[in-house]
Amino acid sequence: MFEFLGQPTGFDIGETGPWLFSAEQPLWQAFAVGLSNTLRVSIPAIALALMLGTLMGLGRLSPLPLPRRLSTFVVNSVRNVPLLVQLLMWYFLMVEWLPEPMDAVQLLPGLMLSKGGLAFPWWDPQHGGWSLPVQGTFNVDGGAAVTPEFLAVLLALGLYTAAFIAEVVRAGVLSVPLSLLEAAETLGATPAQLRWKVLMPQALRAIRPPLTNQLLNLIKNSPLAVAVGYPDLVSVGNTALNQTGRVFECITLMLCIYLLLSWTVALAMHWVDRRTGAGGTA
Repeated sequence: MFEFLGQPTGFDIGETGPWLFSAEQPLWQAFAVGLSNTLRVSIPAIALALMLGTLMGLGRLSPLPLPRRLSTFVVNSVRNVPLLVQLLMWYFLMVEWLPEPMDAVQLLPGLMLSKGGLAFPWWDPQHGGWSLPVQGTFNVDGGAAVTPEFLAVLLALGLYTAAFIAEVVRAGVLSVPLSLLEAAETLGATPAQLRWKVLMPQALRAIRPPLTNQLLNLIKNSPLAVAVGYPDLVSVGNTALNQTGRVFECITLMLCIYLLLSWTVALAMHWVDRRTGAGGTA
């Protein structure tokens, strides 16, 4: 049924990451490159969403008006704009507003941004040292780089999911009874002990299940990357089914891979749940 995966791919992939891929290689390697690209953008997006979501969720509970109003504005704005629109917005900002590669902007030492993407330091095993990006005559030379398509997908997925995680964090903190905190304070708990020994363990019980759902949604939203030409699993799968005519097999393969990714995220969150002692089942 899936013997066609051994046939030559017959098409190139625009972005292969660490893979060395050519059109002569078997089709299963093309799917592996697509899966690699999906993971390569989804894992940093999860980290970005967790960090921003936690900060904005706590910011909405801040007694200070500036962080509270700013977090509320960002969360409400991002949640009410479709993800596809945000993805296209980030992509066209990248390709229209950023400078040409010959005039790249240096964000930090070793970080350079342009229409060609984000260049950053990378270990060069051939020379046994770090390769740093430097401004060349027509392009940024040295180091490694990610494309504008990658950056657009990363920012869109990360920020969109962070807005929902912020509400999960806020609701989880508010779910802890005030009487529990008052009882701990009466027993002599310090503010740090109240926050980390009483509040957060109880809040995690309420946060974990909806947080798992949001991380699963991020994985399932990643196929929208095809809208900006990022060659993820779905993009490669669509090209493969058009090339081979094996529609059912290609769709079944993509379905099984996304199901496996979702199970992996759910099991990972269940493991974290057991390690932190938050209780509950996955």
